Amino acid sequence: MNAVIRSPRPDACAQGRWRGILEEIGPELEAEGRRCDAENRFVSANLDRLEALGFFALGAPAEFGGGGAPYAEVCAMLRALGRWDGATALTLSMHTHQVFVADWRRRNGGAPTEGLLKRVAQEGARLLSSGGSDWLPGSGRAEKVEGGYRITARKVFSSGAPAGDVMMTCAIAEGPDGPEVLHFPISMHEDGVTVLEGWDTLGMRGTASQDVTIEGVFLPEAAVGARRPPGVWHPIFHMISMVAFPLIYSVYAGIADGARATALELAGKRAADPAVQIAVGEMETAHTAMDVACQAMVEAGQGTPSPQTTGRIMTLRQLVGRGAIEVGSKALDCAGGAGFYRAAGLEQRFRDLQAARFHPLQEKPQQLYAARLALGLSLDG
Repeated sequence: MNAVIRSPRPDACAQGRWRGILEEIGPELEAEGRRCDAENRFVSANLDRLEALGFFALGAPAEFGGGGAPYAEVCAMLRALGRWDGATALTLSMHTHQVFVADWRRRNGGAPTEGLLKRVAQEGARLLSSGGSDWLPGSGRAEKVEGGYRITARKVFSSGAPAGDVMMTCAIAEGPDGPEVLHFPISMHEDGVTVLEGWDTLGMRGTASQDVTIEGVFLPEAAVGARRPPGVWHPIFHMISMVAFPLIYSVYAGIADGARATALELAGKRAADPAVQIAVGEMETAHTAMDVACQAMVEAGQGTPSPQTTGRIMTLRQLVGRGAIEVGSKALDCAGGAGFYRAAGLEQRFRDLQAARFHPLQEKPQQLYAARLALGLSLDG
């Protein structure tokens, strides 16, 4: 196992300096993001640049050498970054939400995540999420062996997989009372961990959210961070829902911000046309609704995990996602034929915004959750 040791510079982003940095390098990040989208390749150069400036350590605790930025500020950073390139921002959000989840557990449940957070802050370790394949049921197999488990699994939608160091994932083991889902970190540099090719998608092409296979990798017993029954709303998932999704959906709000700015620039050339004015008014209304929902979601992400908090987070996740997609669509109406050209910058944003549909909880499961919560029914039904 030969992990890459990097040297982050969290001081470069201290006290909100990230705002000026993004304004300076944002156009270059956008240009590289467009090239990566066109060539269907990973936005690795953008991420390497942001890592060198301390963005990957921005949310890690200051006491461990990280940036120590507050949660709401990091949401704002991801939204600002999303304005320039959605794939870069979404990949960073998948790392960042794992940092905040680990820190929340350390502060509130006494989980031993200090080592992981120090690796992020001091060594530049990049965290991956396998949330796309690891919702309530879990996935993969954990076979009990002496001293731990042998893990066999295939994880999908692992954003940033080609450059990840540690994947936060799970597998299903046979416990004394039946199947149980084990949560654990696993090194991407272990023999038996393979990043597959095959990420060829409508949008978010630059995230390189490749499948990852884990073939017989040994997991020490001590590395298991949590255990839960499969398929039910365990408290750990209420916490993950609360912490992760405002960070992730801040990215989609940022992409919509970028689409709006581009559309206004193009529409300004035809500002006297009443039809253009109506289209802009529709876009502005959709953008305001999205913005209000996003702000409410970030506020909810700093609350207390509970079924009610999850219900609010997931409802707001729908409103932000729908609103962002609507802004992207209305932006095309505002821009007219000029916006149909890829060079205008709306086409990629429109496609990237479609990914907002596919994170948990998707539309129908979210509505079912909201209904069962309101009716006082079991959420595990």
